[in-house]
Amino acid sequence: QVQLVESGGGLVQPGGSLRLSCAASGSTLDYYAIGWFRQAPGKEREGVSCISSSDGSTYYADSVKGRFTISRENAKSAAYLQLNSLKPEDTALYYCALGSKPTMNVEDYAYWGQGTQVTVSS
Repeated sequence: QVQLVESGGGLVQPGGSLRLSCAASGSTLDYYAIGWFRQAPGKEREGVSCISSSDGSTYYADSVKGRFTISRENAKSAAYLQLNSLKPEDTALYYCALGSKPTMNVEDYAYWGQGTQVTVSS
């Protein structure tokens, strides 16, 4: 059974940075696309970024493009999301997920972590 654990969230001031990590156990990451999603209170879960399993292609939501960077390290069964130039509207619970293809759709991901909270506030 695949298990995902996110870490690295916290409270940060606007303009600050965080690095989120996603640690996987129970399976190698090699053949999975990895997605990062977020959910703010009262809002639907939305795709933030994803990375393919084949060639490492990356995709970003327009709202985070140029500020967030996704990466993966299959040998360590880990994935990361670097968050820079954070804004209050980035405040949310951030999840990593594994799926068969790199999309921003929640329905395309089979395995999910419990999330790590990111709060951007002065």
